[in-house]
Amino acid sequence: MLSPDPPAVRGAAPERQRSQGRIHLRVACADGHDTRILDIGEGGPLRLRLPRRPKGPCEAVLLNTAGGIACGDTFRVTADVGAGGDLTLTTTAAEKVYRSDGPVSRIATVVTVGAGGRLAHLPQETILFDQAALARRFEADLAPGAHLLAFEAITFGRTARNEPMTRGHLSDTWRIRRDGRLVYADTLRLDGALSDQLARTAIGNGARAMAMLLDVSPVAEGRLDETRALLDATGVDGVAAAASAWNGHLVVRLLGRDPDALRAVAQRLLTAYRGRPLPRVWQS
Repeated sequence: MLSPDPPAVRGAAPERQRSQGRIHLRVACADGHDTRILDIGEGGPLRLRLPRRPKGPCEAVLLNTAGGIACGDTFRVTADVGAGGDLTLTTTAAEKVYRSDGPVSRIATVVTVGAGGRLAHLPQETILFDQAALARRFEADLAPGAHLLAFEAITFGRTARNEPMTRGHLSDTWRIRRDGRLVYADTLRLDGALSDQLARTAIGNGARAMAMLLDVSPVAEGRLDETRALLDATGVDGVAAAASAWNGHLVVRLLGRDPDALRAVAQRLLTAYRGRPLPRVWQS
């Protein structure tokens, strides 16, 4: 279940018609190395684009034809990667979440990965406008031997306008299960004057953007030293980064005062860590 509305915004606006976007994608390994699409479903403003490719891994690009997320919109993306399949899921551009006069916008991503399957969930950053309210949830069910690499980044306020977040709400929930057992749980919740909270040393130390990279795979925990070396090699001033690993997964967290600098670090890290280029939409 998604988290309840924050007390500050519950019931503050009249009922209105909102967008409800839905995407469902199911892929499977066809002949030992080629991942093929078995089923696609689209609804509301969400669309899925599939770049032409040679045989091998599958790449799918999410497109929000509404141009952003308004107060009270709900989006749900489900992806099912069959045994041995290889899917990269990304977005055409940064997602914008506009100011809300009360209702909370909701984004849910629910994925399953079969034995030996691989899913790279690599959306571009989410930009929260001042007074935006967003509840986001990521859930994954992994079979034994499955690989999940998930990345998410958030920018607080429109940096071109030097916009502070005088008020807002963000709840970000992650739940990962392997073979039916919960192996990773993480929840971030910020409410109120977000820019003031992020300015505090113990929370953000002045950060205007944050990101997380999560690797849950049989080899993730053993890549900690490699990942820390990559962070040393790709880091820039103003972007703080740290990596930790335990219980079969690895987590990298990044904080930055300059969202563009954080994005650049994330691009270099993801490219090096994956050993393959990022989706082409990341360069456009």
